[in-house]
Amino acid sequence: MPGDETRPGAAPVPDEAEESVPFETPDIYGAYPRLSDDQMARLAQHGRRRTVDAGDVLIREGERCETFYVVLSGSIAIVEGYGTPDEHLLRVHGPGRFIGELGLLNGQVAFYAAVVREPGEVLALSMDQLRDLVTRDSVLGDVVLRACLGRRALLVGQGAGFRIIGSRYSPDTRRLREFAARNRLPHRWIDLETDEEAEALLRRFAVGPEQTPLVIWRNTSLLRNPSNAELARLIGLPPLPSGNGRGDLLIVGSGPAGLAAAVNAASEGLGTTVVEAMATGGQAGTSSRIDNCFGFPSGISGAELTERAVLQAGKFGARISVPAEAARLERRDGHYAVGFADGSEITARTVVLATGARYRRLHVPGIEPLEGASVHYSATVYEAQQCRTDPVAVVGGGNSAGQAALFLAGYSPQVYLLVRGPSLNAHMSRYLIDQIERHPWVRVWLHTEVTEALGDKALEAVTVVDHRTGEHHQLAARALFVFTGADPHTDWLSGALALDARGYVLTGAEAQACSVPELWQSQGRDCLTLETSLPGVFAAGDVRSGSVKRVASAVGEGAMSIHFVHRYLGHAAAPGGTDSSPHTRPKESAWLA
Repeated sequence: MPGDETRPGAAPVPDEAEESVPFETPDIYGAYPRLSDDQMARLAQHGRRRTVDAGDVLIREGERCETFYVVLSGSIAIVEGYGTPDEHLLRVHGPGRFIGELGLLNGQVAFYAAVVREPGEVLALSMDQLRDLVTRDSVLGDVVLRACLGRRALLVGQGAGFRIIGSRYSPDTRRLREFAARNRLPHRWIDLETDEEAEALLRRFAVGPEQTPLVIWRNTSLLRNPSNAELARLIGLPPLPSGNGRGDLLIVGSGPAGLAAAVNAASEGLGTTVVEAMATGGQAGTSSRIDNCFGFPSGISGAELTERAVLQAGKFGARISVPAEAARLERRDGHYAVGFADGSEITARTVVLATGARYRRLHVPGIEPLEGASVHYSATVYEAQQCRTDPVAVVGGGNSAGQAALFLAGYSPQVYLLVRGPSLNAHMSRYLIDQIERHPWVRVWLHTEVTEALGDKALEAVTVVDHRTGEHHQLAARALFVFTGADPHTDWLSGALALDARGYVLTGAEAQACSVPELWQSQGRDCLTLETSLPGVFAAGDVRSGSVKRVASAVGEGAMSIHFVHRYLGHAAAPGGTDSSPHTRPKESAWLA
C-alpha cells in the first residue's frame, strides 16, 4: 500500500506516522484517517466507481469542487501551484484515504490541486450524496469533519494558498493579513522589507513597491490593494444575497451568540441570513483554547468551535456572508432594513443583534505605529510564530489574557503577564490561574501598567509602572498582546435603539423603560427578555447590556433569542396575543454538525 509523502524528494512517510509541521497542529492522525472497510462499503453504495490515469486532475486549484473522492487504488497527489514554477507537493493519498478539506464543505474554492500520481480507481460522490449519507451516519460524518478541519489547520500552518506582499508598516497590509488570519484562510505573507522573494515577485508582475500590498494566487490572479470584500470573493466566501428579499430573520454578527441563533433559527425553519463585518467566530474565534466550554472536556480552540458552528448552521440552510459591515438599522413597512457600508441592504421581519465587543486599544506613547507589526489584539498562530525566540508581554487580567499567555508560552521562551490589579482572582477563572501559576515560562507582574512602547519599526521593550511604589521599569519584549477589556460594536446603532451609558444594548424591562409607553401598549404586551427598545429586534451575547461575558452564556442567549423571535412572530400573526408561530421541519441544505 503506497505511503503518504509530504515534499518532493522526501522518503515516503508511512500512513500512520506523525509528521513534523511548522506549527502546533491539532491532530495529524485525525487529519488523515484511513476509512474502514465497512465505511468504504457504505460509501460505495452511493458513489460511482471511476478509473483514473496518471496526470488526471480531479480538483483544480482556485475552482470549487462539488465531488467527494475516495481512493480505492493507486494514489493521488495534493499539489500547491500545480503546473507553475512554484509547484509544491503537500501530500500523497493512497487507498482508503479521501480527498478534501474545509473548503469542500463550505463552498470555498480549492487551495490546491488533486492530481492522480499512480493510475487506479476512485469512488466519486456528489456533495448531496455525501450530505445525505453522513446525516444518517454520525460516526462517518465526524471522521470527515474532523479530517477537513485538521487539514485546513495544516494548510494554514504550511503557508499554502494565496500570497500577500506588502510592508509590515502598511495599514492595508495589516488589514489584509488580519482578514485572512481571522477567517482562517491559507496564505503566506511576504514582507516587502525583509523577504528577498518580494523583489523577485514584483519584477515578475511588473509592479512597483508603491502599488503594494498585492494579493497573488496561482501566479495568475493579481489584486492590487484589494478590499476585504474583493479578497473574500477571490477565495469563494459567500457575498450578500442578491436583491432585497424579505427573510424571516437577519442576524448581525457571527460570534458564539450569532452562530447559536443561526443554528436554532434555521433548524426550526426560519429563513435565516447571518452577516459579519470581519470574520466568523468573533473574539472567541481568536482564542487559542477554550477549556470551560460545555461539552468539550479536553478543551477546544476558538477556530474549531467556530468552524463546527458555521458548518452546523449551513447544514440547516442559514446563509452566512462575510464581510458585510452593518451601517444603519431602520423600521420600514412592518419589517427592519439593515443597510451596509457598501450601500447594499437586507430587509427581514426580525433582527438579532450579536455584534459582540472589540478589545479596547491601548493608548500609550509609541504604540500606534507598532500596531499590527508587533502590537496585537489577538493571539493566534500567526502572531505566535513570530515569537519563537523572543520574550513577549501580555496585558490584561481576564480569561482572554490568561489563555493568550498560556498559548504564547508554547512558542516564546518568556511571557510576562502584566496585570493592573492586585491579583488574578477578580476576573480570571480558577483553572487558568492554576495553570499560569504552575507554568515555568509565564511570569505575572501585578499592580503593573504599560506607560510606553519603545522601538522604531518593531517593538523592543515596554516601560511599565508599579502602582504600589511608583517605580518605572523597562521590560524587554519583542511583541505586546493587549486584552484590556472590550467596547461594544454599536456605533452604528446610536439613535436607532436604547443603549446604556457604555454603549451596550438595553433589553427587556430596561429597554421598555427607555421607550414611550404607547409603543408597548400598541403591541399589547411587555418587552420580551432579550428584546430591545424596537419590537422584533433582539440582542444576544456580549453586545447586550448586563450579559455574562463567557462563550457558554453567549451560546445560550443566542439560542434563547430564537424562542423570543418565535413569540414575536406568533404575536404579530395573532393580534389577540396567541403564540401561533409555526415550527416547520428543519432544512438540510449544507453540511453536518
